[in-house]
Amino acid sequence: MEEIPSAVHNIVGVSTANTAFVDFFPRGPMNVATEITSFTDFQNQFGGLDTRSEASYGIMQYYLNGGQTAWVVRVAGGSPAAARVALERGSPPQPTLQVDAGNPGIWGENLQVGVDHNTRPSGLFNLTVRELDSATNPTQVLNSEVYRNLSMGTNDPNYAVAVVNNASALIQLKDLGLGEVPSATGTDVTSSAVVSNPQSSGFLAVHEAGHPANDGTAPDANALENGIQALDPIEPFIFNILCLPAAANLVSSGAPDAVSIGSVYSNAAQFCAGKRAFLIVDIPASIQNVTGGNSAIVNWVNTLELNGFAPDANSAIYFPRLQIADPLNQNRLRNVGASGTMAGVYANTDDTRGVWKSPAGIGAPLVGASLAVVMNDSDNGIINPLGINALRNFPVYGNVSWGARTMQGADQIGSQWAYIAVRRTALYIEESLFEGLKWVVFEPNDDRLWAQIRLNVTAFMQNLFRLGAFQGASASSAYFVKCDSETTTQTDINSGIVNILVGFAPLKPAEFVIIQIEQMAGQTAS
Repeated sequence: MEEIPSAVHNIVGVSTANTAFVDFFPRGPMNVATEITSFTDFQNQFGGLDTRSEASYGIMQYYLNGGQTAWVVRVAGGSPAAARVALERGSPPQPTLQVDAGNPGIWGENLQVGVDHNTRPSGLFNLTVRELDSATNPTQVLNSEVYRNLSMGTNDPNYAVAVVNNASALIQLKDLGLGEVPSATGTDVTSSAVVSNPQSSGFLAVHEAGHPANDGTAPDANALENGIQALDPIEPFIFNILCLPAAANLVSSGAPDAVSIGSVYSNAAQFCAGKRAFLIVDIPASIQNVTGGNSAIVNWVNTLELNGFAPDANSAIYFPRLQIADPLNQNRLRNVGASGTMAGVYANTDDTRGVWKSPAGIGAPLVGASLAVVMNDSDNGIINPLGINALRNFPVYGNVSWGARTMQGADQIGSQWAYIAVRRTALYIEESLFEGLKWVVFEPNDDRLWAQIRLNVTAFMQNLFRLGAFQGASASSAYFVKCDSETTTQTDINSGIVNILVGFAPLKPAEFVIIQIEQMAGQTAS
């Protein structure tokens, strides 16, 4: 019996609703994409809800509506700075070790550090860092880290800077060149009883008068665009949806800045196109009406186009904005953009029905949100043909997503990518094949390779067909896969290219239901 290697290389479908958020947050790494998997995770790493952060509410709504994985990028305007304190040694005291909060923000002023010399052998030091709930009136220790037997010898395995900077989520150390261990701040700073007691002595506040901590300010256009680029290094991981709630708040002279907003969304759309991702566009809070000769939402979308953001197949826009209970303001209603909520709806629909199902209809409720503006059918009829998706309220069903078009979904454009589900299905197939066919690179480019490619791609497409992703009663009418001497010529082979042609018949949503009623004439008995 001889085992022969299989020609099958399974193509696994990629994620479809991993969502990226770029915005101001009170803490967390700056301009670095960080993966989170729950709102609790977001609270721990980025500080949770903050009235200055539109995306913090969007992330809460994302998880409330079915989101699972998010990539968060913290950005800020101004000059954000980390809290700092210097540990000293000698008489007169000289700084030997600088302690900085792990990332910028006034949150770092709630940190304390303590040093003791209860070590064996002597000549080393212990370091404890802890985060309190308040710098002025602490009632509990939120987080703590203990490092024992640290050294100031740069070649020592326990060199303090290397050990702490590689392990700590709270602080970073900098050797100031004195080469001596810092003086003790207490006799015991490592025992659990001392560490957990917020009133215990022997600790220094991470606060330096000449170097105040600073959160920074609301992000401007440049900060948002730099934050978007921070998503590039997450490869081989991917994001599928991009939300920029702060972009709708960019202002100039007290009014939404159409130039900046158009620039940010235009660059975001180009970035998404390169990543096979989808952009959900938020509208400013001032956009309140649909009807009349001066339709605010229609005019605003037209203004975006005039300022560089043309209708894009990888983007969708929703009207109106939403209202949610604000836990930071006694649960009073707060007006928020719809992107975070809709990203959660996308994720939930993908999980329960598949990416080929439009994230709209009575099966797409808006959990935890009400509508800032209530529309009727006439209002819906104005914006839907323009590629602007409605959020509606219906008796029994409540608040739901009631639009399924991309920003290229205007009737006058006639785009093949008019519908969100069709476009996102294509992006899903493209990304899955891109990732799943990397084994092809550097294989001999001949008939055997083409046959293997057809086998594997067909298996992937057939599975989607069985799941109901395509229209057509048979596989042959639902999709095709072609890779042979017709798609890959000798010139292509000489250039190191193999061409694969994949086609599919997409499922398009039913937007209109037409009911025909005929009145029958009375029948006479025979």
